[in-house]
Amino acid sequence: MKTIKAKEGTPYEAKKHFNMWGVRKIGVEEGTKRLNVSQSHFLPNGGAEMSLSDKERVYYVLSGSITVKGKAETHVLEPGDMIYIAPGEEREIKVNGNECASTLVIIVEP
Repeated sequence: MKTIKAKEGTPYEAKKHFNMWGVRKIGVEEGTKRLNVSQSHFLPNGGAEMSLSDKERVYYVLSGSITVKGKAETHVLEPGDMIYIAPGEEREIKVNGNECASTLVIIVEP
């Protein structure tokens, strides 16, 4: 077992993200086998460009509101909502409105 306190974590920059900062709470670098858990904090007008990954992802909205677009569908997420993105699925993220948005991001390495 490992406890990660609220103030612990490693800042990082996510590829193809903008107006966003992240804090990795635990990941492969810290000794997990395939799991990465982080917090992403998006400023208004922040988000992520359309891209795909070979990793499974879950975004859980902690605060604010985001829109996640795929090739054929759009999902508006509010606090307490989450979305699962399968490996190989494209996604784009945009913050809704003038409030910052924070998400818990869970990524499983292939």
